[in-house]
This record gives sequence, structure tokens and C-alpha cells, in this order.
Amino acid sequence: MDVLVNHQSQQYQLDISQGQSLAIELNFNQPQPNHFGAAQATKRPMQAGGFIGNTRKNGSCNVNELSFNPHCNGTHTETLGHICHLDERDTLTIDQLDIPALIPTVLISVTPVNACEQSESYAVALASNDRVITKAALSEQLQDYSDAQLHGLVIRTLDNPVSKKHLAYCEQTPNAFFTTQAIRYLFERGVNHLVVDMPSIDKMNDDGLLNNHHIFWDVIPNSRKVAQQSRVNATVTELAYISNEIADGFYFLNLQLPAFVNDAAPSNPVLYTPIKQEDIAVFKE
Repeated sequence: MDVLVNHQSQQYQLDISQGQSLAIELNFNQPQPNHFGAAQATKRPMQAGGFIGNTRKNGSCNVNELSFNPHCNGTHTETLGHICHLDERDTLTIDQLDIPALIPTVLISVTPVNACEQSESYAVALASNDRVITKAALSEQLQDYSDAQLHGLVIRTLDNPVSKKHLAYCEQTPNAFFTTQAIRYLFERGVNHLVVDMPSIDKMNDDGLLNNHHIFWDVIPNSRKVAQQSRVNATVTELAYISNEIADGFYFLNLQLPAFVNDAAPSNPVLYTPIKQEDIAVFKE
């Protein structure tokens, strides 16, 4: 099915049957991504009285109980409730987000560099072998895109092996993360919906500051309260996987979310390739 989208005085055609998912399939009790030493995502048949939810055990149907941590067990989307008090009125949960069905979005590929090879900074001291994404790398990749195209940004880190889908990020295999200058640059460019293939946009052990999260949502450093200027509908999606078959460029993003009353939830970010209407006309001729 094709839909037409008007964006910045330009009309695009999207084939919504050809979306490209960026979600890692979560296979319970099987190899899966993991962060911060969290327990594995598991499932087990429901048991109630004489009922068991497993047809292999003579149950009438399969009914599994799932146990997982959305932040650590797979592709997930966060609200600013991740860093702010969830019991306060201005802190939005996943079910309360007001986001467009189709978000103008750019996909880029970036190679993190060793901290000792660059001059940007972070909220805590950088180790020489920390792998960081710099403002310099981002600005080079994004210089040809307008702010209007950057309501969303998807970042694929290189190299990009399929083994990322099952990687356990820990002290021995820490994640790459943004420098302070890099995340501030994305904030200044107006990126509202950030999708990354790392488990966090911050350093794993950062003394609990989560400074990049605070900058992105415009929350005062070290604060747990939503400020008047905070970006309550902005989202961060982590632990995505962007196939090498998806080219860098301009897309529309559909961020598929369940109605969870929580700061984070499993998600399915889907990219749609836009075709300008004049390009279609030329092709038909």
C-alpha cells in the first residue's frame, strides 16, 4: 500500500508494505542482547490450578509468562521518565507520548574512535580506550541534511557484525557512547527521536550521572525533575540493529510502541524509503 506524505513543501510516496525493521528479535531463553549484567529474558508456561499453558504438556493452548527488562534485554524506547521521577505529573510514560506516525529521519553510519584519538570531552574522565562518537564525526555526516529532515536520527556504528544481536555488553565489552559535544550537537540540531545500536548513549559506568540523557531531554544535570523547557515527547531508542543492507540516507520512521505505563518499553522502529513525486513522474515517462 502506498501513502503520500507532505514534508517541507515536498510530496513523498511511501510503500508502507516495504518497511525495514530495526528491532532485534527477542528470543526468550535463547541467545539475546544484554546490558549491565541484567538477568536473561525468559518465558515459562502459565500454571493455574490444573491448567498448564503448554500444548506439549497436554495443555489446551500455549500461554507463556514472560520476564524481561526492557532497558537491558533488547530493542527498547525510553522517555525522559528514565531519568525523572515517574510519579510526577509532567513525567510522561510510554503510553502518554505524543509523537507523529511518520517522523522525518536520517540514517548515518559512524565509526567510534578511541578517546585518546580525539579532543572532545565527557561528564567523567575518559579512559584512553573508551570508544566514543564525536561531534566532528556527526557534523561531517549530517552537513548535507536540513534540521527539518532531522526530527529523527538513526545511527549505525561500524563495524556492524550480526553478532551484535546477541552481544552481552559488560566491563569486558563496553559500549561506545557519545561525547558531551556530540549529544549537545544533536540537541541543537533538533533531533527529537534518536535510535542507536548501542545499549546506552552514556558510558556504562559514569558515576550514575547519565549526563547525555539529561542533555538530550533538556533536564538539569543531576536533577530528577522535569523542567519547564524539558523535551517531554522526545525519545531515545537503544539496542537496535541496522542491517548493512539499509543504505544511509533520508527516511520516514514509524516508532511502534506498546501502551506501557512505564518509562521504557520494547519497541519496533521501522524505516520507510521516501520517493519524491517528481522522481516518480520522470520514471513513468
